[in-house]
Amino acid sequence: MRYKHFKNANVDVSEFAVGTWGIGELERFGYVKDETGKVTTKGIQNARNDAIEAIQAALDGGANLIDTAPCYGNGASEKIVGEAIRDFDRSKILISTKCGLVPVPASCRSKAFTGRDASYKNIMREVQSSLSLLGTDYIDFYFIHWPDVNTDLAETMSALNVLKKRGLIRYIGLSNHDEKLIAEAQEWGQVDVIQPPFSMVSREATGLMKWCAERGIDSLTYGSLGSGLLTGAIREKPNFKDGDIRKGFYGKLYQDDAFNKFLELMKVIDGIAEAHGKPVAQVAINWSTQQDFVGTALCGVANAAQAKENCATFDWSLSADEMTLLNNTLEKLNIG
Repeated sequence: MRYKHFKNANVDVSEFAVGTWGIGELERFGYVKDETGKVTTKGIQNARNDAIEAIQAALDGGANLIDTAPCYGNGASEKIVGEAIRDFDRSKILISTKCGLVPVPASCRSKAFTGRDASYKNIMREVQSSLSLLGTDYIDFYFIHWPDVNTDLAETMSALNVLKKRGLIRYIGLSNHDEKLIAEAQEWGQVDVIQPPFSMVSREATGLMKWCAERGIDSLTYGSLGSGLLTGAIREKPNFKDGDIRKGFYGKLYQDDAFNKFLELMKVIDGIAEAHGKPVAQVAINWSTQQDFVGTALCGVANAAQAKENCATFDWSLSADEMTLLNNTLEKLNIG
């Protein structure tokens, strides 16, 4: 495993971190999806056991960060994380969770309330719930999940500063916030980390991440395998059903011209993977984590085998020539 030192947080973090968004599907929908987006149809209890074993295998493989959130299955993900780490040394594990995103049916949303609530009162309520579900006395990285336009950032940061002073959280994070909001938040307290989407097929946050890195703010990137695109499992343009999140996040890539360009990129990735005798996903994770401005890459794992394979990424590295080839290909094809 490789590690990077997070500047503002002053802590070493594994370059691969366990993302648990998919794990939350267990309770909410009665199924799970693996990192390729394929539905796992086994029983809920078996899937839950697989998820626990996946987290534990990642920890055994050197990963030291697990990322979750209350809205991942309405608390199911946090509870599973808590069960998975119960017999591990808590002091050697970094837990990242979030607040400020309250599950609300779309039919109940309005301009006045979208489900985002980063108020002092709600943050204090959410942190207690997360601590209970996780079975821990403190949270390492605590993120505001999405910006809340109805709450002043001064109030939000005040809540986070109080939690930090009380020892209930260690580091403050902002997820899906832009440069302007991060700069504003910094007026009220130290921002330690951000969580943006980033991969070879999603590079829009590059400038933001570099700007943050200059200020000691490190990045936990999500969507590191492009919702399965960068695992090599998707070779034909799929026909997604309405509501499939991959259609929302990567809809542009599934248009005819864009998808054909993606397939050209995959030929280059395939060549590198074959030369090393490694899985395609490991090429993608290495490309991401070998960027100076990336702290760690969050990847979902549905079972222990996937976790071990992701950890094995760091047994090797892309050469400078391979990084250049991939970067030039991305620019030529105008992907991400």
